Amino acid sequence: MKTKLLLPAIAGALLAFSGPSFADVAVQAATDLNVRAGPGPQYPVIGVIGAGQGTTLRGCLEGSKWCSVADSGGDGWVYSDYLVGDFGGQQIVLSARPVDSGVIVVDPPAAGGAGDVVIDGTTGAIVAGEVMPAIEPPGAVRTYVTDHRVEPVYLDGEVVVGAGLPDTVELTEIPDYEYRYVNVNGQPVLVEPSTRRVVYVVR
Repeated sequence: MKTKLLLPAIAGALLAFSGPSFADVAVQAATDLNVRAGPGPQYPVIGVIGAGQGTTLRGCLEGSKWCSVADSGGDGWVYSDYLVGDFGGQQIVLSARPVDSGVIVVDPPAAGGAGDVVIDGTTGAIVAGEVMPAIEPPGAVRTYVTDHRVEPVYLDGEVVVGAGLPDTVELTEIPDYEYRYVNVNGQPVLVEPSTRRVVYVVR
């Protein structure tokens, strides 16, 4: 899978991170990462883990990239493509962890699981990309995006800067601006149209 081929690039960019051993169940965010109320893009965002910030891993769903974390703000769910932990002395992306990593399997919340969501016939997955700096759009652009809301599309994965969107997602133009925008998983983002990479997350 393309996603798996790109994951080592994220891990390589984070080798400089230091922290407790994975026995302490400590992980760090590779980029600003949404924390959701449940294990899936359909759940609301309840917080954000900042790039390089640590959190405590409780465990991950079996056969899924969604994992439960806990910190001073409470419990939540994050997408493991953008978390790194110490495995055998190496910083490795959580979703690419070794089979014998010791990460426990947790149950989904009673309200629902982490299945794919289909909205208006749009399906697919967000493709993990290398961590990259975000642009800083003019205030008028942020205002335009928030004032001209578009219907959300739901994709498996999480929206971060550098992630790629599938061709099935329609991008909306912004007057006199090079980037386009879309609402993915309830999160407005700016997208570079030729590469379909997220360049800014509107929070």
